[in-house]
Amino acid sequence: MTDWDLRKLRVLRALSELGTVRATADALCMTPSAVSQQLSSLAHQVGTPLLESQGRGVRLTEAARVLLRHTDTVLAQLERAEAELEGFARGEAGGVRVGAFATAIPRLVVPALDTLSQERPGLSTRVHQADAAEVYELLAAGEIDIGLSLAAQAPAGPDGRYDRSELLADPLDVALPASHPRARAERAPRLSDLSGEGWIYGASGPWREITLAACAQAGFVPDQAHVASDWRAILDMVAAGMGLALVPRLAAAGHTPGTVLRVPSGDRPRRHVIAVVRAGAGEHPRIAAALEALRRTAEGLDEDNVQIS
Repeated sequence: MTDWDLRKLRVLRALSELGTVRATADALCMTPSAVSQQLSSLAHQVGTPLLESQGRGVRLTEAARVLLRHTDTVLAQLERAEAELEGFARGEAGGVRVGAFATAIPRLVVPALDTLSQERPGLSTRVHQADAAEVYELLAAGEIDIGLSLAAQAPAGPDGRYDRSELLADPLDVALPASHPRARAERAPRLSDLSGEGWIYGASGPWREITLAACAQAGFVPDQAHVASDWRAILDMVAAGMGLALVPRLAAAGHTPGTVLRVPSGDRPRRHVIAVVRAGAGEHPRIAAALEALRRTAEGLDEDNVQIS
């Protein structure tokens, strides 16, 4: 296959438009001899004459006109390629893959990516649900570009492989059965007021750790009445009067009828939601655009908007 030189093709295109070697040289800031050398080299490359004498000047051969026809197609396609690549450079094209734990997806990831798709319609997105600790493995494997995790699940000690930033301090509310005497009390309960109750949380994982830490800060160890880690199952059990639970605000939207969510008075426990990227990757325009959409969505979440039912 011929190794085409676009500079020579552009010289031929200029000559066809301007008519003379001198005019071509002036337009391209070249000498006439350099123009002639470029065209002679191109003719040698294609194996057929591209110019023929016409009086004191030259004119294009039929072979040159065939070559120009294809040159126009090639140059037009390259212009399209440059325009498309500029979209990548500006973060307006390409793809972003976001890995996130389940409760972050409905109220944080989905609205952020919806906003991003409206602002940058050429940018495609993909969501990968994963445990809060798992996003680090997915990032390291190159399977996602942004991971949403919890600060409590960050690797111990400094890790130069990742850049982390906090998105949201997600408040924890107390889920009470609607029949519980403190469900409608004028004063919201402190966690310590509920130390004698049975609690529902997981056998392992971040939510067990967060629940134990919040109760420890309030001065007690929760009595684990039931073991569950799925929010639907936990809230169904709370509604049935089987125990209490700490529920993250992101998971509280549309909670089960028969439960009441109260903001604990006094100490207000929170879990810290963070965005994680591979070190330096946040400077890529498409990833930076997605991070900014996530930050704006997180800022728009009203942490005091608690639904009571």
